[in-house]
Amino acid sequence: MKARHSSAWRVFAQPMWIGVLTAAGLFAALLGDGGWDTLSWIGMGIPAVLSARGLLAR
Repeated sequence: MKARHSSAWRVFAQPMWIGVLTAAGLFAALLGDGGWDTLSWIGMGIPAVLSARGLLAR
Protein backbone atom coordinates (compact mmCIF):
# COMPACT_ATOMS: atom_id res chain seq x y z
CA MET A 1 0.00 0.00 0.00
CA LYS A 2 2.84 2.37 0.70
CA ALA A 3 4.18 1.90 -2.82
CA ARG A 4 0.86 3.11 -4.28
CA HIS A 5 0.96 6.23 -2.12
CA SER A 6 4.51 6.98 -3.17
CA SER A 7 3.64 6.42 -6.81
CA ALA A 8 0.60 8.70 -6.63
CA TRP A 9 2.67 11.44 -5.01
CA ARG A 10 5.23 11.20 -7.81
CA VAL A 11 2.54 11.50 -10.45
CA PHE A 12 0.67 14.44 -8.95
CA ALA A 13 3.45 16.41 -7.22
CA GLN A 14 4.61 18.47 -10.19
CA PRO A 15 1.12 19.38 -11.48
CA MET A 16 0.14 20.33 -7.93
CA TRP A 17 3.09 22.72 -7.60
CA ILE A 18 2.36 24.20 -11.02
CA GLY A 19 -1.24 24.82 -9.93
CA VAL A 20 -0.13 26.39 -6.64
CA LEU A 21 2.32 28.66 -8.46
CA THR A 22 -0.33 29.70 -10.97
CA ALA A 23 -2.86 30.43 -8.21
CA ALA A 24 -0.26 32.50 -6.35
CA GLY A 25 0.47 34.45 -9.54
CA LEU A 26 -3.21 35.13 -10.12
CA PHE A 27 -3.67 36.21 -6.52
CA ALA A 28 -0.64 38.54 -6.74
CA ALA A 29 -2.12 40.10 -9.89
CA LEU A 30 -5.24 41.00 -7.94
CA LEU A 31 -3.38 42.56 -5.01
CA GLY A 32 -1.81 45.59 -6.62
CA ASP A 33 0.80 47.15 -8.87
CA GLY A 34 4.57 47.38 -8.87
CA GLY A 35 6.13 44.43 -7.08
CA TRP A 36 2.86 42.51 -7.19
CA ASP A 37 2.93 42.70 -10.98
CA THR A 38 6.42 41.22 -10.97
CA LEU A 39 5.29 38.39 -8.70
CA SER A 40 2.29 37.72 -10.91
CA TRP A 41 4.45 37.55 -14.04
CA ILE A 42 6.78 35.10 -12.33
CA GLY A 43 3.93 33.10 -10.86
CA MET A 44 2.19 32.68 -14.18
CA GLY A 45 5.27 32.71 -16.43
CA ILE A 46 7.04 29.72 -14.91
CA PRO A 47 4.08 27.36 -15.43
CA ALA A 48 3.72 28.63 -19.01
CA VAL A 49 7.40 27.93 -19.71
CA LEU A 50 7.16 24.48 -18.10
CA SER A 51 4.09 23.67 -20.18
CA ALA A 52 5.71 24.83 -23.41
CA ARG A 53 8.85 22.84 -22.60
CA GLY A 54 6.74 19.73 -22.00
CA LEU A 55 4.88 20.15 -25.27
CA LEU A 56 8.01 20.80 -27.31
CA ALA A 57 9.81 17.80 -25.81
CA ARG A 58 7.27 15.48 -27.42
